[in-house]
Amino acid sequence: MSRPLTLALSKGRILDETLPLLAAAGVVPAEDPRASRRLIIEDMAGECRFVIIRAADVPTYVAYGAADLGIAGRDVLMEHGGAGLYEPLDLGIARCRMVVAATVPVPAPRRRLRVATKYPAITYRHYAARSEQVEIIKLYGSMELAPLVGLADRIVDLVDTGRTLRANGLEAIEPVAEISARLVVNRAAMKIRHAAIRTLLIRLQAQVAEAGA
Repeated sequence: MSRPLTLALSKGRILDETLPLLAAAGVVPAEDPRASRRLIIEDMAGECRFVIIRAADVPTYVAYGAADLGIAGRDVLMEHGGAGLYEPLDLGIARCRMVVAATVPVPAPRRRLRVATKYPAITYRHYAARSEQVEIIKLYGSMELAPLVGLADRIVDLVDTGRTLRANGLEAIEPVAEISARLVVNRAAMKIRHAAIRTLLIRLQAQVAEAGA
């Protein structure tokens, strides 16, 4: 019997929405990864095992072959760059938007624009495409606070309902990207484990198509 496929997952919204999709495709973990302290969890049928890691690390584990496949948000993949990965399927879950946001009314900066974000690579590309030079400030949380205390003029962040922005007097002023969760596959694994990966991919494609019907 061949070894099980290794699938990299991270806890949070993506995991919550991925588990029902995987279950419908016949892949069910032997224990709930949302409650377990284990970092490696087998599936009931022995076809897959799950490695539970930080969301930002999923592309790295897959690109270096520590996992055959992974599920990550498009934001993480855009920031990572996607080198060494196939991205064969948009799972259509964990949908949100990445936007530029600012306080209302939008102030006119007197110097080079300062933009706070946890996505510096995406932010740089967004403004470079418009031939704008900005000062990017890397933050890890509470993005909405940066314009309120004068740390930054704008933020680049994910938005779902927009309630947090509005509660802090901010407003989305530019779109950056539409975000959803994607299945990614290691390039070498796609060749070596093609049959097993293709079987899982077809099953997931069927469930995504059914959910979108």
